[in-house]
Parts: sequence; structure tokens; C-alpha cells
Amino acid sequence: MTNETLFFIFGIALAVSAVVTSLIGLRVKSFPGRFMPLVVLWFAVLIGCATTFAVLHGKDEEKEHGAELSKAGKEIEKAESSGPFEAAAKEEAEAEAGEAGESGGSAEGGAGPEATAKGPGGTVQLAANPTQIAYEQSSLTSKPGKVTIDFTNPSSLEHDVAIEGSDGKQIAVSSIIAKGKTSVSANLPAGTYHYYCTIPGHREAGMEGTLVVK
Repeated sequence: MTNETLFFIFGIALAVSAVVTSLIGLRVKSFPGRFMPLVVLWFAVLIGCATTFAVLHGKDEEKEHGAELSKAGKEIEKAESSGPFEAAAKEEAEAEAGEAGESGGSAEGGAGPEATAKGPGGTVQLAANPTQIAYEQSSLTSKPGKVTIDFTNPSSLEHDVAIEGSDGKQIAVSSIIAKGKTSVSANLPAGTYHYYCTIPGHREAGMEGTLVVK
């Protein structure tokens, strides 16, 4: 039996008990009399059970909503990756990987100028909004060098964080997490970059920000 069903059962029982008690009280002047402790206990039990299962039902709905959003995101990602441009996207990814290998970049830190950035770098903190598709911080600042974004996701909805250069190319991306922590690092020279969530539809919903390295 689900929490929703139990909530309705105890809620109906509470309402019926209130009506019956009122009718008996109107007909029998001495009621509840010595039965007062039993009446109070009965209503306390019904109210406690109804409240408990109402809270549990609310949590169940929140989990179902998060699971539906996650499933929808995965379906969108699958649909986008299986379209007629899949082969072209694969070739582009392979070409970028080849360029990264030739320039000595790493999969995490990117390639080209980013791999030779000089400076102390730094670690910045980023968190996802627990109830909305958004980051809590819309801008971050760090010194040039190895820049690390420590990312916290308190939501049951999956998120990640990717770093993008001014040319629109992805430099590095973290793992996808839900209710957890991860990080992403890249060697960055001075400049303006962007960070965003790669889950389909999340960046379009506003889950992105500006990373200024100076």
C-alpha cells in the first residue's frame, strides 16, 4: 500500500471521526465524559498518521519528479546523438582528440594555449541550485594557471560542469553527479571563459556562468 493511499485513508478516517463525534456530542450531553482520554488519543493517532503519510507522499512525489526529469534528459541526449549528424559529430570529436594529442594536452585540461598557461591558478567553489536547473553562482574568478572548479550538486537531478573557451570549444568537463561532489581542472591563461552543464536542455534553461581568469 502506497504512502498516498495511506494518507487518504487516515485523512478520511479523521474527517469521519470528527463528524461522528460531533453528532454524538449533540445527542448525548454527557459525551465524551469519561471517554475523553480515549477520544483525544484516537484523534491524536489519526492526525499523527495523516501528517506522517502526507510528508512521505510529498517526498515520493519529489523523487518521482526528479527521476522523470533525469529520464527526459537522457532521452533527449539519446535522440540528439542518434540523428543524421552522428557521423559528422564523431569525426569532429576524433579530429579534436587528434589535435589535443599533437599539442600535448590532457583530456581534462584541454590542449593548445591552455596546456602552457603560467601562474598560481586557484580553486573556486560552484554549487547547483537544489530545486531549479541553475548554478548558485553566475560568475567565478581565478588566477591564471591550473584552475579547479569544485562542484557540489545537492539535487537528485543529474548535473555536471564543463569549461568552454572563448572560441566556443569545450576545454574540460567533470563527471555527471546527483547529490554529490566532483571537480574539473584546466590550465588556463588570462581570459574570459564560460562554464555550463552539458546535460541536454540545462544550459538552454540558464545553467551557465562566466569564469574570469586574470
